[in-house]
Amino acid sequence: MSVDATGAPVPANMPGNLRAAGLGFLAFAVFSGTDVLVKLLAERFEVPQVTFMVTLASLALLAVYAGVTGTAASLRPRHPGLALLRAFLLAVDTLLIHYAFSVLPLSEAYLLAFLTPVLVAVLAFALLAERLSALAWSGVVLGFLGVAIALRPGIEPLNLGHAAAAGSALVFALSLVLLRRAKATESDLALVSTLLVVLAAVALAVASAGGGLARVGSGDLLIAFLAGLFMLGGHLLLVRAFRTGDASVVAPFQYSQIIWGCLFGALFFAAPVELHTVAGALVIVLSGWLVLK
Repeated sequence: MSVDATGAPVPANMPGNLRAAGLGFLAFAVFSGTDVLVKLLAERFEVPQVTFMVTLASLALLAVYAGVTGTAASLRPRHPGLALLRAFLLAVDTLLIHYAFSVLPLSEAYLLAFLTPVLVAVLAFALLAERLSALAWSGVVLGFLGVAIALRPGIEPLNLGHAAAAGSALVFALSLVLLRRAKATESDLALVSTLLVVLAAVALAVASAGGGLARVGSGDLLIAFLAGLFMLGGHLLLVRAFRTGDASVVAPFQYSQIIWGCLFGALFFAAPVELHTVAGALVIVLSGWLVLK
């Protein structure tokens, strides 16, 4: 799953940043719960169908919430062009990272997703001619070194899952670079609803092109509903976190997912916690911190 940093943060203040930090940490913990359920469903269904089911459940829950609270008007974006572009990029990002979750240990998929801050810096330099400090460039180099340490190419076999996770980080970084200078005046609900509608449509189209949807049992529907609830909660928490405090305070909490990835991987999928994975993760976290400085 495959960070949404397009919400405009309020001016920095200590209470706001503390609250934003708590919301960010909680959001990424909830997202990790979604990822576990997606991986479980992907053992029985094709990834596009899993993404469609989970997203449809999330969208249905959002519609119910908006109807009960009388906020249905807030679901429509004020700037549909920008919202749809952002949603399409994030839809591609989600499909790629969901595929990565289906074939990789959660911790490995998270490691490659952690390259997003590094890739944002590189793309901003290449596409927007933004200058990077020597410290930021050292972070870029360290980021790729951390991936090499964690994945050990040439020693451990790489597969399409690694390519999908790296592609997810690249697409997400591109979405941030393209939208980083645009002011987001949308409501929280509009930002989330547009993403869910586009993601559901894209996932259904990909699933249909790949042979259609398989029959789903009641137990699988329950898992998809719970995953949809987590997905919706994670997005709402993350948008609110970025609106409450500084992006530089919230964004690093993405790295907390390596903890959840190792923990959930061991608990649900008997995935061992490898020393080289932890070492590579620490190097990538350091690289992201240098890039954000």
